[in-house]
Amino acid sequence: MKTAFTALLAASVFALCLAGAAQAQSYSKAVQQFCQADYKKYCGDYGLETTGLRSCMDRNGKSLSGSCVKALVQSGEISQADVNRRKH
Repeated sequence: MKTAFTALLAASVFALCLAGAAQAQSYSKAVQQFCQADYKKYCGDYGLETTGLRSCMDRNGKSLSGSCVKALVQSGEISQADVNRRKH
């Protein structure tokens, strides 16, 4: 029961963070959708809209899902040239 409550609380906090990000219009809906799991897995300790989060995602760039990377490129958060350079 405690684990379920903790999971529900964490999900609620994350949803509120995404709602705040949506209001700020800083991250596209695609980035929010396709990078959610990557955010939780690699950078969940960082608040949205922080330089720490951007640095964390940058450090974990090679581990991010393809759909997240594609959303980041399409939203202009990173360039395709930067993605290609990191593959080598």
